[in-house]
Amino acid sequence: MKILMVLTSHGQMGDTGHKTGFWLEEFTSPYYVFQDAGADITLASPKGGQPPVDPNSEAEDALTDSTRRFSQDDRARQALASTKKLSDVNVHDFDAVFYPGGHGPLWDLAEDTDSIRLLEEANREGKVIGAVCHAPAVLRRPESPNGDYFVRGRKVTGFSNSEEEAAGLTDVVPFLVEDMLLENGGDYSKGDDWSPHIVVDANLITGQNPASSEGAAKAVLQALQD
Repeated sequence: MKILMVLTSHGQMGDTGHKTGFWLEEFTSPYYVFQDAGADITLASPKGGQPPVDPNSEAEDALTDSTRRFSQDDRARQALASTKKLSDVNVHDFDAVFYPGGHGPLWDLAEDTDSIRLLEEANREGKVIGAVCHAPAVLRRPESPNGDYFVRGRKVTGFSNSEEEAAGLTDVVPFLVEDMLLENGGDYSKGDDWSPHIVVDANLITGQNPASSEGAAKAVLQALQD
């Protein structure tokens, strides 16, 4: 079982001067779900090397069991520091691809041609595709083989407008994940703000928010076993 995890390389929150990146728990929880299930994990990002971590996700009130485990895991930390360049990755080598969130993907992965191609190829081959929180932003551009939007008519979720408003970033982000998924024809649903909500539609698995990251990863494993 080989799983590719794709992280953002974007570290700036628009023109606010604040830093962003990927949300640590949205990486560490799925990472350990996959690792503990015996998966062979490869990490990639558009630029390769160390992806930027959203500093807010390293604050004390954001830490979780998986982030604390990661802080003591030299092997995992080294793997994160040396991600492969996404352009060098062949999706045919993997059974599933998973995108952790954080605000970074809104700026780079949502428009990244290598990511778009990888997702379109993964979908054509029926590979399992997972994305959590802001990472469903990566579904903005990919198309289905029929030339329509990849998400059209498919059940999806992602960071909700109300959660973005609560975060105070509605006017900072380049687009709202919920709005984009609806505009592209996705059958969007959401649960309560900050509560787990995972949606499975055939090979596509999406989670709404950080609380959904572990459940989304477990759903990916279940899809690989089905």
